[in-house]
Amino acid sequence: MAFLSDTLSRVKPSATIAVTTKAAELKRAGRDVIGLGAGEPDFDTPENVKEAAIRAIREGKTKYTPVDGMPELKEAIVAKFARENNLDYATSEISVGTGGKQVLYNALMATLNPGDEVVIPAPYWVSYPDMVLLGGGTPVEAATSLANGFKLTAAALEAAITPKTKWLILNSPSNPSGAAYTREELKALTDVLMQHPHVWVMTDDMYEHLVYDDFVFHTVAEVEPELKERTLTVNGVSKAYAMTGWRIGYAGGPQMLVKAMAKIQSQSTSNPSSISQWAAVEALNGPQENIDANNKVFRERRDLVVSMLNQAKGLSCPTPEGAFYVYPSCAGTIGRTSPSGKVLETDSDFVTELLETEGVAVVQGSAFGLAPHFRISYATATDALEEACRRIQRFCGNLS
Repeated sequence: MAFLSDTLSRVKPSATIAVTTKAAELKRAGRDVIGLGAGEPDFDTPENVKEAAIRAIREGKTKYTPVDGMPELKEAIVAKFARENNLDYATSEISVGTGGKQVLYNALMATLNPGDEVVIPAPYWVSYPDMVLLGGGTPVEAATSLANGFKLTAAALEAAITPKTKWLILNSPSNPSGAAYTREELKALTDVLMQHPHVWVMTDDMYEHLVYDDFVFHTVAEVEPELKERTLTVNGVSKAYAMTGWRIGYAGGPQMLVKAMAKIQSQSTSNPSSISQWAAVEALNGPQENIDANNKVFRERRDLVVSMLNQAKGLSCPTPEGAFYVYPSCAGTIGRTSPSGKVLETDSDFVTELLETEGVAVVQGSAFGLAPHFRISYATATDALEEACRRIQRFCGNLS
């Protein structure tokens, strides 16, 4: 009798974590590797946030808190939603988890039954389909394209919805493409959703504050208030405040759903770290200047990477509106031969040969559901990015 659960056979390990781990292993072995796989700001957590955590430790705020977040943090989240998104939530409609991933996972575990479908625009964050599978649901990919900016259209959404659809997961700005939806683009999608009252919306706004070139961020429940009662608006402090390791994500949604998510969390992890929660209170309530300062650097890096990749033979890289990723097409390299003699048949071949030949670690587009592309995270030092792009240009130039 097999010891491991059948559920494990339905899911894959995270491709982004696998690439980051492989790059770290090669570095430890003495290889000169530039890792562009991790979706993590290279900036430090702001000093005021760190001081708030230290103060919490010194004041003995080290005990259990309520399962899905302490009142002070829920109040800060309510204030954030009102201030920045024009969304009115009560603290009983707020969920706090150990990172945004747990919040998403809890919501899916609390709502999915066998046969339920979840519409996920591709390219997508690698964890969405697997979390749906773990919950017993069926992921339904809705394709986008480079030509339409990697954004889900109203027609594609309508075509993907069936009587079995329970959720649409929408991530803007997007991991992996950096694509962000305008108010008008969201309104076209919400008009479709208004025609299908059985479909709920999980909007992953983790990169909300990482937008460039005067782009104005909007979220689904703000654009269409009538959808608020079937929308879970998910966010967190990881990206905007460079707090990835602190592990705090949160969401606003209907009280019935939030209570169900708390029930799941009560029997898995219980409360997120009390110290991290106090740090998140300061992040949300305190000065916000770090966001603009970091975004200025991110925008400069984006422009550098887009420019250099578009000079590489066989690559085509659009300019994303947000996040800290680019998602270039490597279609022009498929069928060509690398210096090792390997014929590139897929984007997985491209990233494997790039790592072996030039020591640059990126993630293949097939992991995100749309090939042949690859993802680069430009949340790393500018000089390292420039060198990595030079190596990519050289690799593409040496293909025969």
